[in-house]
Amino acid sequence: SRDRIGGRVYTDHSFGFPVDMGAAWQEGVANNVLQWYLCRMEGWFATDSDNISLKNWDQEVLLPGGHGLMVRGYRPIINTLAKGLDIRLSHRYIFSPKSCSRVTKIVRGKKGVEVTVNNDKSFFADAAIVTVPLGVLKAKSIEFEPRLPEWKEAAIDGIGVGVENKIVLHFDKVFWPNVEFLGIVSSTSYGCSYFLNLHKATGHPVLVYMPAGRLAQDIEKMSDESAAKFAFSQLKLILPDVTEPVYFHFLSFLKYHSISSSAAIYKIQYLVSQWGRDENSLGSYSYDAVGKPRNLFERLRIPVDNLFFAGEATSIKYTGTVHGAFSTGLMAAEECRMRVLEKYGDLEHLEMFHPAMDEEAASISVPLLISRM
Repeated sequence: SRDRIGGRVYTDHSFGFPVDMGAAWQEGVANNVLQWYLCRMEGWFATDSDNISLKNWDQEVLLPGGHGLMVRGYRPIINTLAKGLDIRLSHRYIFSPKSCSRVTKIVRGKKGVEVTVNNDKSFFADAAIVTVPLGVLKAKSIEFEPRLPEWKEAAIDGIGVGVENKIVLHFDKVFWPNVEFLGIVSSTSYGCSYFLNLHKATGHPVLVYMPAGRLAQDIEKMSDESAAKFAFSQLKLILPDVTEPVYFHFLSFLKYHSISSSAAIYKIQYLVSQWGRDENSLGSYSYDAVGKPRNLFERLRIPVDNLFFAGEATSIKYTGTVHGAFSTGLMAAEECRMRVLEKYGDLEHLEMFHPAMDEEAASISVPLLISRM
């Protein structure tokens, strides 16, 4: 139902250069110390530390090569994957250009699948792949008929979904140390703050404040300007000599505001994500909840009749990651293809289709610029 492809992978170019407001990293590339580790862990899982399973928190498989930041953003990959596909965005109509319909009901049966959107328009197919974010499935905004099996609903209810947001501050110039992260440690994880230094990777004077868990949810209740001011107040805790700016939201007016003082002359632009309140996501990514078995992720992936499921929350190895979402999408596409071909008894035409890769071998050929910071 969005007006763009990519979902929670979103690269914004409003500053004149790419900034990933969702996914940004590519894998394959004493007390205060403990508190800082908890702060970073909450960012990794997008929730407070007391929600994370002690038993399963470290079960995710890490690809070799370390982490790398997508310097040009994820958009080149998304656009490459979308080539040649019939993708319907927002289902906008000439007679109602501002109307935007979303899926409200999925009916499965022996004859196929019927997907209904909220303007009562229906789409019919032999099978369907459901890649709806876990937060939307939890909200039960889509009715499944017949109802999904209890084991599938238990997986949806049992897997945790967290919130991590980005408040991007674009300055005129760099005034901070040339380090990967700027952080401050508090007596509680709620009070911890850290900024990703994009200048180190991209050369642009940008800091990205990344709140997670309850803190992120509380900030989502603020206006974008108030959120940017809060982020700047956290930066002042780290760099107390920084002069207060006048804020500018690029989406409101195409002109700059600046301040002048004996200490500094500069202006700020900012971007604010709200993945927890976005009705198309209702969360950032999944995590292992306390007291829940690890195999819930696999249960969420298992097909139900002619409905197949994919997404980061269905990957038992690469939970909460882009490559987890991508690889499970390939697996679901292959399973769906086989189901349809078996239905029509046309297996001799298997070679007409491109073979899908399994979760281990999933890869794409796109020129990338990756920074290891």
